[in-house]
Amino acid sequence: MSIRGLKKKQPKTFKVKVITMDAEMEFSCEMKWKGKDLFDLVCRTLGLRETWFFGLQYTIKGVCAWLKMEKKVLEQEIPKEDPTQFRFLAKFYPEKVEEELLQEITQHLFFLQVKKQILDEEIHCSPEVTVLLASYAVQAKYGDYDPNFHKPGFLIQDELLPKRVLKQYQMTVHMWEEKITAWYAEHRGIARDEAEMNYLKIAQDLAMYGVNYFPIEQNKNHRDLLLGVDAKGIHVYSINNRFSPNRSFEWSAIRNISYSEKELTIKPLDKKAEVFKFFSSQLKVNKLILQLCIGNHDLFMKRRRVDSIEIQQMKAQAREEKARKKMEHQRLAREKQLREEAERAKDELERRMFQLEAEARQANEALLHSKETAELLAEKAQIAEAEAKLLAQNAAEAEQERQRLEITALKTKEEKRLMEQKVRDAERMAAKLVKESHLRTKETEYLKQDLSEAREAERRAKQQLLDVTWVSHPHTNLYPQPSPVEDGDLGTEKGCMRFDLKDIDLKRLSLEIERERLDYLEKRKNFEDRLKELKSEIHALKLEEKQKQKRPVSYWNEVFVSVDTLKKAPSWIKPNEKGGRWEESLQRASPPDPLNALSSWPRNNNNCHCTTGEKCSRTNTLVSNNVGTGTYKNIVKVQQHDSDVIYI
Repeated sequence: MSIRGLKKKQPKTFKVKVITMDAEMEFSCEMKWKGKDLFDLVCRTLGLRETWFFGLQYTIKGVCAWLKMEKKVLEQEIPKEDPTQFRFLAKFYPEKVEEELLQEITQHLFFLQVKKQILDEEIHCSPEVTVLLASYAVQAKYGDYDPNFHKPGFLIQDELLPKRVLKQYQMTVHMWEEKITAWYAEHRGIARDEAEMNYLKIAQDLAMYGVNYFPIEQNKNHRDLLLGVDAKGIHVYSINNRFSPNRSFEWSAIRNISYSEKELTIKPLDKKAEVFKFFSSQLKVNKLILQLCIGNHDLFMKRRRVDSIEIQQMKAQAREEKARKKMEHQRLAREKQLREEAERAKDELERRMFQLEAEARQANEALLHSKETAELLAEKAQIAEAEAKLLAQNAAEAEQERQRLEITALKTKEEKRLMEQKVRDAERMAAKLVKESHLRTKETEYLKQDLSEAREAERRAKQQLLDVTWVSHPHTNLYPQPSPVEDGDLGTEKGCMRFDLKDIDLKRLSLEIERERLDYLEKRKNFEDRLKELKSEIHALKLEEKQKQKRPVSYWNEVFVSVDTLKKAPSWIKPNEKGGRWEESLQRASPPDPLNALSSWPRNNNNCHCTTGEKCSRTNTLVSNNVGTGTYKNIVKVQQHDSDVIYI
């Protein structure tokens, strides 16, 4: 046979695309295939044995229709597409899902379809029941809740609640997620098929579960109604209420259902009852209603008959499968528990091992530390032994030093006694000098008195001379100028010579007094410094008596040499007790210059007899000025008190 002959004998095919609730499949169908052939192919592909609940649905001109099993596929009014699309859906619903749904695949397909109907609001559900159903759906998808794995926000991408429920309450997505997670956490240990069955058991109690609605009209009042067909019978609803039917016909109470074009008639089993007639919008709708009624009625009667051998085998296999799965689930749960316990034990052992390792590490560190400490203690023992020897040696030396210091202390006490004796002698000498100074002060006062008397006598003598001159020469000047030396004025010359000699002696005396005064002041300053040092040394010696330091005796000898030198000071010098200064006084005074007898002593602002423009004599300084008629005089001011001022 040629290749061309083989090609001619190959059957013609067309492509079909079947969409299930969780998958899409494409098949190549022969042109002569009936609807049952395609349906069986899909069921074999899915591994589905409970085929009486399902069918292939398609949409033509906005009306949903089911593929007829007895007619060829291409002879039916299917959409002209390539590939032709069909939806594999549940056509009939069981009365009790737990008893009638035997296979897991059947249960899963029902679960997916009912879940979609609830989310699309084809089945009305309250918000509380919706949250509970969502928690079972999450359990079926994700398994047991694990807070370490299921972090907040893991349900954001999943569609679990109808939009009507989300809009009904002012709640965020996270708040709904918390509510669902709270229920989800309580379903721990439930397997996927068990969670799906619990979902279906709750859903089958809803009023709109498994009902196919069709709009109809009654001939009498033309009122709009809804006809509902489900597993229990036929129900008539008002257009605004799909929960509570106005009238119901159970399958056991229906004798016959027929249609004529758009009219459909329901005859009750009771012949006396009224026949229910209604009209649909299209003939196709009547055919679809009749088809659903026949299928649901057949299943209704089938449930009430003895199960066939095939169904009994399927139920037995389902029970065995459930038992096996239950045992498997228990085994897995036990293994999971054992694994968790083993993991906990492992974690505990690892923790204990880490703890033991840490303890061992600490023990090793402690051992090393103890070794280091032992070595350090050995070194410290050696050092301590050496220090003990050194301390013993130092103790011996300290004992010797103590004995030496005791001897030194005895010597220091004797020297201190001698120095204190010398200090007392110096104080007595200073008191004696002060006493002598007071005596010299009194002598100075006497000299001042004599000097004032001499000046008064001189003034009177000059006054008498002026009076005599005025009587003998009344027309001469009041102050005649002295004439050159003549023979008749010899007495006057002698007086002038005496005055000049007195001036010369006075100058010499002033110079000596000034020199002695400066010398005495220097010695006095040295004495004061020595006396202060002596007092400070005595005070330091008292504080440092414990150290027993030896002071050189020569130091105190120098101090007392200064005291002995002070004894040689002039008798006219005295210390000023009030101000702590040493002032000088005059031992004797000379008569004033006769040529300056009539002139008055100038005064300054300090109420002293210093010459105008010179420094005040209260500062105890040497003041010089020109007095008289061209003769240079030295004026020395000596002050004992503020009121005693003497000029020389």
